Formats: sequence, structure tokens, C-alpha cells
Amino acid sequence: MPTTAPAFTGLSAFPLTPADEAGRVDTDALQRLLGRIVEAKADSIGLLGSTGIYMYLSREERRRAVAAAVECVGGKIPLIVGIGTLRTDDAQALARDAAAAGAQALLLAPVSYTPLTEEEAFRHFEAVAGATDLPLAIYNNPSTTHFSFSEALIQRLAGLANISAVKMPLPKGDDFTGEIARLRSVTPANFAVGYSGDWECGRALLCGADCWYSVVAGLFPKPALALTRAAMSGDAPEVARLDALFQPLWQLFKAHGSLRIVYAAASLLGITTAQPPRPLLPPGPEVMPAIEAAIAALKG
Repeated sequence: MPTTAPAFTGLSAFPLTPADEAGRVDTDALQRLLGRIVEAKADSIGLLGSTGIYMYLSREERRRAVAAAVECVGGKIPLIVGIGTLRTDDAQALARDAAAAGAQALLLAPVSYTPLTEEEAFRHFEAVAGATDLPLAIYNNPSTTHFSFSEALIQRLAGLANISAVKMPLPKGDDFTGEIARLRSVTPANFAVGYSGDWECGRALLCGADCWYSVVAGLFPKPALALTRAAMSGDAPEVARLDALFQPLWQLFKAHGSLRIVYAAASLLGITTAQPPRPLLPPGPEVMPAIEAAIAALKG
């Protein structure tokens, strides 16, 4: 029986991709972020996810980011690379670029302008998954792509070679147990079910999810890893204790969007002065004291 791809289990840390106003990646700052994740010994890195502003970067800048990541990480932990883009042929090219550079896994979102049908999404994933031999995770992120994967479509995609995991949004009614059970019943035993939506992912892991795809771990990998380990060992009291330290940050994520807050926090930590790509704007000065307090809570 094949085993679940290591890239899709435990804590997957999703860092920023610092870039200048012209969209040129600051590879030094990126490597500083990645170095923190490697030092913390997270289970994988999710490069060029939504936090990694993949849709705001050219193919050439994505290549530079992947090359810098491979150089920095050096195979110490698996590197998942996001390859979402509008056209199927372009996504195939990005998949090949990532594989050639040394990535261990891929993450694909159904990016579109014209809303996709389920058949269109299936054929898109089928074509991109076949472009390399790397394991690929379905990125179910309806808040940004405006496409939501039905459980029937996930079942169909899970039958394709190389499609090995799904990155799910928080379920309706927070019914992690029910949703995980349904997905497990229609996918292979080695298919990994993970979640994003940081403020509920401790509970997702307690309920049996395979992976936490984490924004916060891209900047604060050590406390995120502690929360992951506690949840995966079933230690609910320790999960509650650690989650309480994150609560100021969770509230900021919900109020202002995690991407804006993480950029501001990275600046306060002296890691990068990069700003969110326009038209996104950083949080106003009135929010900065709350971000500083959230950082202090995690350090404490």
C-alpha cells in the first residue's frame, strides 16, 4: 500500500514571497524566511501559495523564487510549489519549471476569470497533474478562486495518478469530523486531507486531518509547530493553551486579512520591508500596536 506523500502531512509553512513594486522577488529576504522554517523543522514548506502572492508574480519571478528556495532548503524538508494560473498550458509549464528546479510536490488552485464548470476543472487538473511525476495537492480555496470542489469532484480527481492530497477551507458548521470522514470514504487510503484557515486548524488536526497548511507558520514556525505536534498527539488541553497565545493574531487575520497582517509583522520583526503587491495596501498605523501585541503574545 503506497504511503501518503510526506509533503502533505503535519505542518506545512507558507511564507511570504517578498518582492519590490515591480514584482521582482527579493531572494535574500525569501531565504531569511525559509531559513526560519527549516530551523524550526516544520514538516514542509508551501512556496508560492496565496500568502506567497503567486498570482502577482511572472513566470520568471516564480522560477527565481523556486530556485532560491531549493538552494536555501537543500532538501532538508519537502518543498511544495504553487503553480496556479489562468491557462492550463501555463500551469503545465510552471509544474515543469518547479520539478526541474528540485521541488518535491505541487499545489494547484483552479484560477479562472470565466467561472469553471466541474468538467473544466477536472480536465485542467488532469492535464497539469500529468505534466510531471510530482505529487500534486488540490487547492480548494473558494474565497479567492470562486470555485468550490464538490466531494464528488474530489473523489474523481483522487483517482488520477499524482493527485495525492486536498487543501480544504474550513467546513460549514466547523464539522471537521464529518467532512473528513466523508472525504476518507471516497478517496484512496494514501490520499491526504488537510486544512487552511489558521484559527481552526488545531481543531482540524485533533479531528484527524493530515495537514495544517499554515499562513502563520511561514513567519512563526516554532509556535505553530508546537501547536501542530500537540494536536496530532491528541493533547486537547495543550492545543487550547497554545491556541490562546495565537488569539490576538487570529483576530487580526479575521479583521484585516492574514496577508496584510503577515507583511506588517514581518516588517516589525526586521525580516523584510516588502509591502503587499498593489492594489493591496498595508494595515493603517492604527493597527500596528495590535500587531506588536500579537507578536509579543507569541514570544511570551
